[in-house]
Amino acid sequence: MSKIATVWQKWTGISLVLRIFIGLLIGAALGLMVPQLTGIGILGQVFVSALKAIAPVLVAVLVAASIAKAKGNVGARFRTVVLLYMLTTFLGAFVAVVGSNLFPVTLLLQDAASEAAPGSLADIFTNLFTNMVANPVLSIANANYIGILFWAIIAGLALKLKASEHTIGVVSDFSEVVSLAVKWIIQLAPLGIMGLVFSAVSQNGLEIFSDYGKLLGLLVGCMTFVAVVVNPLISFFFIRKNPYPLLWRCLRESGVNAFFTRSSAANIPINMNLCRNLKLDEDFYLVSIPLGSTVNMSGAAITITVLTLSVTHTLGLEVSFVSALILCVIAALGACGTSGVAGGSLLLVPMACSFFGISNDIAMQAVAVGFIIGVVQDSVETALNSSSDVFFTATAELHDNLTKKEP
Repeated sequence: MSKIATVWQKWTGISLVLRIFIGLLIGAALGLMVPQLTGIGILGQVFVSALKAIAPVLVAVLVAASIAKAKGNVGARFRTVVLLYMLTTFLGAFVAVVGSNLFPVTLLLQDAASEAAPGSLADIFTNLFTNMVANPVLSIANANYIGILFWAIIAGLALKLKASEHTIGVVSDFSEVVSLAVKWIIQLAPLGIMGLVFSAVSQNGLEIFSDYGKLLGLLVGCMTFVAVVVNPLISFFFIRKNPYPLLWRCLRESGVNAFFTRSSAANIPINMNLCRNLKLDEDFYLVSIPLGSTVNMSGAAITITVLTLSVTHTLGLEVSFVSALILCVIAALGACGTSGVAGGSLLLVPMACSFFGISNDIAMQAVAVGFIIGVVQDSVETALNSSSDVFFTATAELHDNLTKKEP
């Protein structure tokens, strides 16, 4: 065995989480000491680009293959996981309402943003259903996960009904090949995280914590409360046992990576690998994980709600309890249409603001503020969203197993 192979074997023998933590520390140190070495940041860009490139293919092939060869019935689990996704998204918005009233934040609305935003909730669902039936090849090329899921399910059902065992075997073998490629990419995560942390620290330093600190603290506080209090309570209600060991593992192995990639879509391969390590039912998580990256958006609901209420506080508008509840519903439904890319939730703030009669010009200024703090806000949001995809997938399976054991 060559020296390079020996070193690689020893390196991969170390826990991936520990290796990522080492990469994090090295990236932060280099970002502070030698910020001019911009080439280090390329490692992060390459890692995220690789994950984003392979994730659509992975989802399409694995979902189709899984449905084609599936023999069991996981319908009850899907109903449970969708309920969990929607419940945590709504409760995320509710926590944001409570937090915004306990710790009201006002903004200095000066510079406007130029990005286009959806005009209404109807626009969100129009785009959602349009994306669902988009060209399947273009869906993979554009990482349109709603379209990928829809066509992969159709293809999987068609294979199951008409294809021979040999054909299904070929599709299954191809899915294993793609999975192996993903595993190789994941082994490069420490280098990727090092590059991402270097870029964040060298470009932004620590100033982001002083400017707009109160708003950032409110957002991160609400997301943290949902992650470590609300979600475990929901899980405990379904599985009737301590959910924290599972939660910590999901945060550690999925949340850390999602924090730095800032993309639920890019974290899909990481989540699938974690589900495999947790020994969850492959037929189930191959669909629930990409589904979660689209509709499990409690972090996005919090961002939409907090920024919207910050605008109302700034303008001195009164928000009644009924209006706040309606805002929770709007934020939750809107968040489900958020794309799985960095900054997706911010562009839905004007839609929520319109419910209070706030003009698009003023609302887009709040979006601009959101982009300023987005380095931290979007990282925490993605970590919450993506890690809870695995958390609730496991919860749904444990609940299903518990239900089957009951007389």
